[in-house]
Amino acid sequence: MQYLAKYLVIPILVAFAAPLSQAALETTREQTWTLRALITELEDTHFVDKRYNDAMSRAHLATYLERLDPSRLYFTQSDVDDFAKFETALDDLGRKRLKSQVLSLKLADKEASEIAPTLKKRYENQLKRLEQYNAQDVFAVYANALTSQFDPHTSYFSPRRAENFDIDMRLSLEGIGAVLQNEDEYVKVVRVVPAGPADQQSDLKAAELIIGVGQGDEGPMTDVIGWRLDDVVDLVRGKKGTVVRLDVIPAAGRADEVRRLVITRNEVRLEEQAAQSKIIEINDLEGSPRKIGVIDVPAFYLDFDAYRRGDPDFRSTTRDVAKLVEELDGAGVDGLVIDLRGNGGGSLREANELTGLFIEYGPTVQIKGTGARIWRDGKRRRGPFYEGPLAIMIDRLSASASEIFAGALQDYGRAIIVGDRSFGKGTVQTLLDLPEGQLKITESKFYRISGDSTQHRGVIPDISYPSLLQHDEIGESSLEKALDWDRIAPVRHKNYAAIDAILPTLVAKHTERANSDADFQYIWDQKALAETISSAEQVPLNENARIAQRESQETQYLAIENTRRKAKGLEELASLDDMFGSDEDDEGTLDSSTDPDAASPHSDDESGDKEEDALITETARILVDAINLSGPVMARADVR
Repeated sequence: MQYLAKYLVIPILVAFAAPLSQAALETTREQTWTLRALITELEDTHFVDKRYNDAMSRAHLATYLERLDPSRLYFTQSDVDDFAKFETALDDLGRKRLKSQVLSLKLADKEASEIAPTLKKRYENQLKRLEQYNAQDVFAVYANALTSQFDPHTSYFSPRRAENFDIDMRLSLEGIGAVLQNEDEYVKVVRVVPAGPADQQSDLKAAELIIGVGQGDEGPMTDVIGWRLDDVVDLVRGKKGTVVRLDVIPAAGRADEVRRLVITRNEVRLEEQAAQSKIIEINDLEGSPRKIGVIDVPAFYLDFDAYRRGDPDFRSTTRDVAKLVEELDGAGVDGLVIDLRGNGGGSLREANELTGLFIEYGPTVQIKGTGARIWRDGKRRRGPFYEGPLAIMIDRLSASASEIFAGALQDYGRAIIVGDRSFGKGTVQTLLDLPEGQLKITESKFYRISGDSTQHRGVIPDISYPSLLQHDEIGESSLEKALDWDRIAPVRHKNYAAIDAILPTLVAKHTERANSDADFQYIWDQKALAETISSAEQVPLNENARIAQRESQETQYLAIENTRRKAKGLEELASLDDMFGSDEDDEGTLDSSTDPDAASPHSDDESGDKEEDALITETARILVDAINLSGPVMARADVR
């Protein structure tokens, strides 16, 4: 108790903070006008017809109070009266919470002499930021508490946030290439931008939490727990060529599992997001090699400026993929795999155009607005297209335009969809100017040509792969007040009918291979262990017990890794530390870089560049099975 006593004064600083100046928080006339305009636009323009009535007003207030104090550090007098009978328990809770923070820092190799100053500064920074709140900050919290009653993608942008959003859209400010948001007292990584600095130089993952930021190759780290999002973004951004260090912890928030990432800031260049291809060879049943082309599509991009200028050589996803398909066709590939894993979307135009490369003609997507009118897009004229065997890989991070493309080709029966259920973002947003700031509002919804929405449910693969991404942490269904899945009337379209008849056989063959495959077993085992760890509702506060818990988890991860290595005839490792230094030509690495909780044994070593992605290899095998069952052409169509 004496050891903890000197730390107990820290939270009290926040509880007894001097009140903010009333004048600093006074609502301005412009904000009053903005709020009125905000409510009018929400009621008139939002896809869902909702009114700001008494029920919504109560929900709005509850959300506002929750966002002002997500950690429940402040109480009203009625709260204090209600909690009086639990006074001792509340004191114990505060003490235990602080003890857990002390232990986490200690187990993260923080020097004992640095723990007290670190926690003291953390709470003082929270207090300082609270005192810096102004009327614009409070209004933004209040306005977004209102917009969140409609759906999670509708939000109010203060003038500063509107400027940052414009920068994000233009990709004109150097940084690390990651989308961030607040989650309680942490800053959470929502998405790592494909081909950005974080993607190319580190294994930063979606759903991880940033707890510290440092500038340059060395020097002090700034603890950012409890910071506002804008302030953390300002620390992370910087000039091209400069270095930023990030301390991150897993999504489950185990602060003693800190990883430090070093990233050199840069721009996200269009050419670095461009589609790329390779060829892999798979033997068929007779032992004859089959060539399978693999095209990685990290984003649906379009050089709008060049397109508007009439530049005949403007860059786009469709143009780049068309060239790659032509090259692969010329190389004599027997089938194509389009890899959309991690593709968060982009240009709707490109999703439509790219679909046109693989169908003769027909609709690709339906879009429904606030009225009864439904707008359809598609390939309106017959034209050349690739008619060979096709598979599409998706995962939980495949969203928006990726879902339109994959969903359309699934509805046409044109491609085999493999992987994990996609993100499930099936809504369209637009920006509206307000007297002060902007409103990003959901105005319409995507629907597949089958009539199904991609919203909430996402695209369900024909053949499912195990995934280390947790659906309750990532994806539309994990967001509060996400719009529901629904459907509208289907559109008459061709049915290439190449998939349905052979799918049961493809699933059976895949299942037989996966059940005896060391790489698939590796994912299943890591997923089971990660779920067990993240589902724990308590953590030990005894230091020896906490250390024993961590060592037990590391032992289990090591056993999983060595089981895989033994099955593949590789040398077993003595410890988890060896995982990061191994340079064996290990063929078994899967998508560990997308795992928010696993130890990521191959996430940062050179061998990763030499390894064959086992999921791509299995997809190629599935495609070879399809070729054996249906022949080299999978695009002969009947009209439905």
